Amino acid sequence: MRAEHHRYRGSGRLPRSERWRIERLTEANPLWGSNGIAFGPDGRLYVAQYVAGRISAVDLGSGDVEVVVDLDGPVQSPDDLAFGADGSMYITDLTPGRVWRRTPDGAFTLVSDEVAAPNGIACVGDRVFVNEMRVGGRVLEVTPGAEPVVLAEGLAMGNAMQLGPDGCLYYPHMITGEVHRVSPDGGEPELVAEDVHAPVAVRFDRGGSLTVLSRGEEGIVTRIDLFGSGDRSVVPGEVSGMDNAAFDAENRMFVSSFAAGGIAELSPDGRAREVVPTGLVGPFGVAAHRSGTVFAGDNYRLADVDDGQVTTRELLVFSHGVATDDRGRVHLTSQFGDVRTYEPDDRVLTTRARELSRPTGVAARRDGSLVVAETGRGRVVTIAEDDALDVLAEDLDSPVDVAVDGQDRCYVSDERAGTVSLVDGCGIALVAEGLEAPQGIAVLDGELFVVETGRRRLLAIDLATGERRVEARDLAVGLPPGTARAQPALFQHGLPGVPVPFAGVAAGADGSLYISANGEGSVLHLRRRSRE
Repeated sequence: MRAEHHRYRGSGRLPRSERWRIERLTEANPLWGSNGIAFGPDGRLYVAQYVAGRISAVDLGSGDVEVVVDLDGPVQSPDDLAFGADGSMYITDLTPGRVWRRTPDGAFTLVSDEVAAPNGIACVGDRVFVNEMRVGGRVLEVTPGAEPVVLAEGLAMGNAMQLGPDGCLYYPHMITGEVHRVSPDGGEPELVAEDVHAPVAVRFDRGGSLTVLSRGEEGIVTRIDLFGSGDRSVVPGEVSGMDNAAFDAENRMFVSSFAAGGIAELSPDGRAREVVPTGLVGPFGVAAHRSGTVFAGDNYRLADVDDGQVTTRELLVFSHGVATDDRGRVHLTSQFGDVRTYEPDDRVLTTRARELSRPTGVAARRDGSLVVAETGRGRVVTIAEDDALDVLAEDLDSPVDVAVDGQDRCYVSDERAGTVSLVDGCGIALVAEGLEAPQGIAVLDGELFVVETGRRRLLAIDLATGERRVEARDLAVGLPPGTARAQPALFQHGLPGVPVPFAGVAAGADGSLYISANGEGSVLHLRRRSRE
């Protein structure tokens, strides 16, 4: 995969450091998540990348990826796409609620901004239809300059849809596990199938068989001979967290994964052939487990990194901060407002707190309690072993990460204020100021390490003297240099918007450091150079 096609320009180069040897534990991700997919007039497979805010085209023969709509364009969060009769690409921009047309020469036209959480999209000749991914959603026909025409209402979260052989539009109800259809000319919607496993995309193969993808961890594909015997088959596959599918002229099925990105060809028996490799969609928080495994909060999942391989440990939507403790537990925060504790050996997940306002960084103390940066309320809170919640500090600007030292003292980074502070029951003591967007922090050997995302570097701050030292430069964190991107509202229609970037750092038991390079979708491992 050519490096210039990764999401961070120049991602083939490693950061510079005089004191640390730096390597990638994972390769940079060529597709920053993969959502809606469709074949274009040129025969390439076009991929909408919701988190990245970009659309890429994949040559299925070579696996080469070319960015055709970059994240500095008008589209903020492309979730699905379809091609019209004239070769124009139509795009659902989920978070801001827009539908776009991109002509073959690259010009954009706003089709509609009157659709709430538009997701699934289908073109029927010159007509364009979309549905809404929300409770009580609708199926609509959209035309530039006209009011949307409602075809169906009451969707229990719609998603990828397609025109069937009978001329009807087919779409899933994700919450209820159903597939429905409606005529493009309106009329009463009809239930087609129920008890379908976690349906996320409805597609028809070249033979007219109804194919429904599951968004679950099991990678299930359900096939229904809708216009023949009515028989149903269920096949577990090898792709977790599927989002969409497209069939080529030879009836080969290609699938995307919102959880891990990549593109795979999925055979009828569920086996997967990798076309574009999967990878990390963030990563955001990162933590080193006592077993040697590295865990990452990867937006749609808790992922682990072992021997260069990324595995989906659990599908946990909107995961951000991650920490481990001496008992081997993993703690993580969610943009939904939850704090959870995970037992890796037993795969048991316990919710420790709910309804926090955008909790981000999390750290574990020796007594088993947790410290959490509650970014949305400007607080640092503690969660005791019995789940009792207490406020450690408040009236902060934008706290994003926390770290504890050997004496269980708590440090917090404040991204907007540009500070790192020591917080305890007595108040807040400034440790460093004048930083540019500090995010991830970790304490190691009497020094505080800070990912200063505004300057794309790692700082070390001596906690005894306050002396600073630049440990690594040119980190692939945040947006690529020179790129601006509007940040949509955090929540619209009850759904989180595009995740707020968070570059974490963690210390390992061997004195090494791990950094989530969320600008390219990798984890960096930093080991001290020998002093010769």
